[in-house]
Amino acid sequence: MRGVVLHAPGDVRVEERDTPKVIKSTDAVIRTTATCVCGSDLWDYRGINPVNGPVPVGHEYVGVVEEVGRDVTLIKPGQFVVGSFFASDNTCPNCRNGYQTNCLHREFVGAGGCQAEYVRIPLADGTLVAAPEQPDEAHIASLLACSDVMGTGWYAAVAAEVQPGSTVAVVGDGAVGLSAVIAAKELGAERIIAMSRHESRQRLAIEFGATDIVTERGDEGVAHIKEMTGGIGADAVLECVGTPQAMQQALHSTRPGGNVGFVGVPHDVEIKGEELFYSHVALRGGPAPVRAFLPDLIDRVFTGRINPGKVFDLALPLEHAAEGYKAMDERRAIKALLRP
Repeated sequence: MRGVVLHAPGDVRVEERDTPKVIKSTDAVIRTTATCVCGSDLWDYRGINPVNGPVPVGHEYVGVVEEVGRDVTLIKPGQFVVGSFFASDNTCPNCRNGYQTNCLHREFVGAGGCQAEYVRIPLADGTLVAAPEQPDEAHIASLLACSDVMGTGWYAAVAAEVQPGSTVAVVGDGAVGLSAVIAAKELGAERIIAMSRHESRQRLAIEFGATDIVTERGDEGVAHIKEMTGGIGADAVLECVGTPQAMQQALHSTRPGGNVGFVGVPHDVEIKGEELFYSHVALRGGPAPVRAFLPDLIDRVFTGRINPGKVFDLALPLEHAAEGYKAMDERRAIKALLRP
């Protein structure tokens, strides 16, 4: 089969790889209908994370089940499925508490590289969710978004305890930040402030439900948020970047007693305990337990309530994956969808 391999920073190739097979009795193999490049993939592409290549890449996927192991009982061949980037049994105590990305038996699905024609999914019964029917082409992109960015944006809003009538600020205008705008709206926020400098992303944020746009960053961005909220700050701030500046901006934009949901993978982020102590701001984040939200998100896609697939503003054949990485790295694209 054909699959994407990262050899070194900036060096993405599509190569022949072994087609995955069922290895454990709880595995499934899916034929990928669509996959994509994630913003977190760029940390490796840019060399910020060490790359010990060549390594298969990608952790977002939707597709049709080709084969299942003998102990898989809920997932059937022929079903169209969406799954999380972490495999989980969905039965351990952590899973039952809603944190499948901390499953006691978790496995990183992306270890096998999901930017490929076929993917092996461990713990298939607990990881995959079958769509109610074979989706129309119009639904494919949104269902793919649910496998990571929509689920991650949703978790940011849940972690920050977004409530009906609340004021929410979103730090980050990538695919996760834009999805977080959708989540905040769906959870009933009255005012949603998207922090963005890019006109195309601002337009999409407004389409998704943002009521205000703040273009400033850092201290200026914080000051603008405070000015808009009577000098107090937002009830909830969703941090969707993972840099020190983004985290500081999120913390300082939150009112005393408010919450920050942080889902950007932290890079060199440090928080002083004394500063947090006196701020009265609560923090919750981590790898999003996408599996917990998938049934609800899939239903919202099929019923037309949400359309997160609009974050994909570049669609390419799998063979042109390198262009997808380049376009996202150069901010010419929000998110690149790849079709095997």
